[in-house]
Amino acid sequence: MAGCCPCSPIAEEPNAVALSTAHVATTLSPADELWSTSRYKAVRLRMESSGPASKTPITVHQLFLETVESYGDNPALISKKEGQWVTLTWRQYYYECRAAAKSFLKLGLKRFHGVGILGFNSPEWFISDIGCILAGGLATGIYTTNSPEACQYVAANCEANILVVENKKQLDKILQVKDQLPHLKAIVQYKGELEQKSPFLYTWAEFMKLGEDVPDEQLNAVIDSLRANECCSLIYTSGTTGNPKGVMLSHDNLTWTAHTSATMANIKPGEEVIVSYLPLSHVAAQMVDIWIGMRFAGTIYFAEPDALKGSLVNTLKDARPTCFLGVPRVWEKMQEKMKAVGAKGSPLRKKVADWAKSIGLRDQPYFMENQVPWGFMLANNLVFKRVRAALGLDRCKICITGAAPITKETLEYFMSLNIPVMELYGMSESSGPHTISSDNNYCITSCGKVMTGCKVKLENPDKEESGEICFWGRNVFMGYLNMPDKTADALDQDGWLHSGDLGRLDQNNFLYITGRIKELIITAGGENIPPVPIEEALKAEVPIISNAMLIGDKLKFLSMLLTLKCVMDENGEPTDELSPEVLDFCKQHGITATKVSEIVANKEPAVYKAILEGMESVNARATSNAQKVQKWVILERDFSVIGGELGELVETHHETEEADCCEDVPGRN
Repeated sequence: MAGCCPCSPIAEEPNAVALSTAHVATTLSPADELWSTSRYKAVRLRMESSGPASKTPITVHQLFLETVESYGDNPALISKKEGQWVTLTWRQYYYECRAAAKSFLKLGLKRFHGVGILGFNSPEWFISDIGCILAGGLATGIYTTNSPEACQYVAANCEANILVVENKKQLDKILQVKDQLPHLKAIVQYKGELEQKSPFLYTWAEFMKLGEDVPDEQLNAVIDSLRANECCSLIYTSGTTGNPKGVMLSHDNLTWTAHTSATMANIKPGEEVIVSYLPLSHVAAQMVDIWIGMRFAGTIYFAEPDALKGSLVNTLKDARPTCFLGVPRVWEKMQEKMKAVGAKGSPLRKKVADWAKSIGLRDQPYFMENQVPWGFMLANNLVFKRVRAALGLDRCKICITGAAPITKETLEYFMSLNIPVMELYGMSESSGPHTISSDNNYCITSCGKVMTGCKVKLENPDKEESGEICFWGRNVFMGYLNMPDKTADALDQDGWLHSGDLGRLDQNNFLYITGRIKELIITAGGENIPPVPIEEALKAEVPIISNAMLIGDKLKFLSMLLTLKCVMDENGEPTDELSPEVLDFCKQHGITATKVSEIVANKEPAVYKAILEGMESVNARATSNAQKVQKWVILERDFSVIGGELGELVETHHETEEADCCEDVPGRN
């Protein structure tokens, strides 16, 4: 038997509750509408008469019981306690969630009120989330980077009765705004001892003991009242266009999407290993780590809080995951480090590596057809196996990316190492995925094909057959909490979810994202120009470019702001140091500069020539003169969300029209 939870003893004996799903009836609350903005109102599910969309709806508790029945002794959650890995089995995990649910009830959690969770990924995060749902609450992740004011907004909006925080740093944020949270009854800190005593503050151990005298019958009555078409979880949008919106997800949104998406991706029950490290306040990490993990009885390893600052690879080597989700920046950082290591190798090693990568990139189409081409086995033994082992991905069958665009260059780099990275596409409002790439459905730079049981349509397509991507399926959310106007903007009268993204479908129904509706540039001549394809085309032509931003709304011609790839510090802030890739370019062209500012100050001819030639190549493929870039400039600092440059740049588009430092592209009208 595996070890106990690092945080608390097992709450009950395994025979305290009948673990049988055989006689669990599926009952739905009466509902006529496909959407709701009230926490108390159920919705009509988008069910079909046959196929995947006809699958019987179940609650989170029913899903959990099914897994415990079949895989109760399998390892579920594995985390580090004082340097040692500690395991919680699926049965132990279930009883911990029941214990947490009882404690939430003891603290006075009301039906459909929030439990806000603010902290890094951990067993306590999962147990709080599911315990809240079993107790009839709304599980609500809060971004760990939120300011006290932003935390207050989310906690007030979901009418949180309890907040679960990781440590003193997060606790202090809540204490600053506690007086503005009239529904708040208690705060639980799940790491470390409390530095102050107060009747409303609890350590994790204290919290888990609170509900010991709550009868099983009381909790079971709440669990039995749960309905699959009612809200159980809230995902808050980032709030870049106003206040964050609470995306209401039902039990069925979570359980059906977990089953359908993972089945399409060939996830195997009881076999998968996952590393949890991406923020659980995001739907992508939550769907993979908590819900797909639960549906298929996976084993979830928890990374250290400094995972994205360098320790992730250590966890990957220990866990050796079979399924790994990385946002584009994670894959890019891996690529940069591997290139830097490769650049230091001997000429012979570099030659072997380049040969192997050419085999890997050339032969990927064969693998999609389950064929092993000539030369692959040698390349695999010499290079691929070692690279995968060094990354901790030697057992990884499914490598996934999503949440933001990823460059073709990065996809091809990993493909050349026999690590095909599969793109997904979706949003919080679709419970995560809506289109999925898999071994059987893969086309580089596409986002795969629509999830089985779902539909996609392109509204108002242009002459290139690119239109707004609209979703239909049981993964589509219930509505935004208390926001009827915003809900009406997202869901049309027929119940289709409008993504705001532009996309096209090829002849094989692979989906490609081509931009955002709100990003469309309308020139002074009235031409509608989607910027993303032009920006991505230039980055593909000139790999040393990090970011490209097209400018031209209401202007006579297009210009572009460019940044060079640089080293990011531990907080994700861009530094002045050039990335290994750009340094390699400089070395090849006899440039001694090591900083972005030096390149810009000296207007290094080789760098500017490479960009000019790339721009001319992109312009040569433009469908009209209006879509050609006429001027461009290299900025001294890369864009970053943390620094806020992206927002500032959007606001100053018009100020850069005739900047003296812009480079003209020859042949401009």
